[in-house]
Amino acid sequence: MSEILTVTDLKKVYGKGGAVTRALDGVSLSLEAGEFVGVMGPSGSGKTTLLNCVSTIDRPSSGSIIIDGKELTRLKGKELAKFRRERLGFIFQDCNLLDTLTAYENIALSLSIVRAPAQKIDKRVREIAEFLGITECLNKYPYQMSGGQQQRCAAARAMVTHPALVLADEPTGALDSKASSMLLSRLDALNQELGTTILMVTHDAFTASCCRRVVFLQDGRLFLELHRGNDSRKVFFQKIIQVVTRMGGGMADVL
Repeated sequence: MSEILTVTDLKKVYGKGGAVTRALDGVSLSLEAGEFVGVMGPSGSGKTTLLNCVSTIDRPSSGSIIIDGKELTRLKGKELAKFRRERLGFIFQDCNLLDTLTAYENIALSLSIVRAPAQKIDKRVREIAEFLGITECLNKYPYQMSGGQQQRCAAARAMVTHPALVLADEPTGALDSKASSMLLSRLDALNQELGTTILMVTHDAFTASCCRRVVFLQDGRLFLELHRGNDSRKVFFQKIIQVVTRMGGGMADVL
């Protein structure tokens, strides 16, 4: 399988002189097409900084990020903005839906921005809405939807353009257990049935257990990787908990 994401010796340093913080200190990571990978670590481990660099929200101090054959650190201005629009999808903890647009319009906006043909927009919006179980919400505004429905709408918006890579930042962080489970089952289906490549940051071991691989960061460095293989989700969850225990108190909130 081809590699969708290749991160090589990534470093991100904040501050100068004696007040330097190494948020990332030589992280290397790769994702093949169709993988579902979780990133975990205690507060300050670098997981959010990694996601921000990969998503082009932040620029690394040094190192290389290649997505779908493009070296991101060499892209600037309109070229970078175009790549972000067309090849990356984003799911944030707070959904970031536009309050003045219906669910249908929020999802369709992603297609309009990349200039998808008008005749294809309706078909693609309705297909992804049905897949994510939010067809009944298409004419509703965000305030008329539950938190889980809003987050599935955000997922639909991220997926509808068929991006090379979907980046999810604590997507279940603001959801109750039922809504969280429903979202995770849909993300798993998107990965397994549609081949969507997903990189997800989470602090929650149960959320991470739906991934096929989990990468643990500590102090800006790669600490360990776990592969699910043929394990059940329950067994994989227990293995994640064991790693969390080894990493110590900074991860206590996932238990």
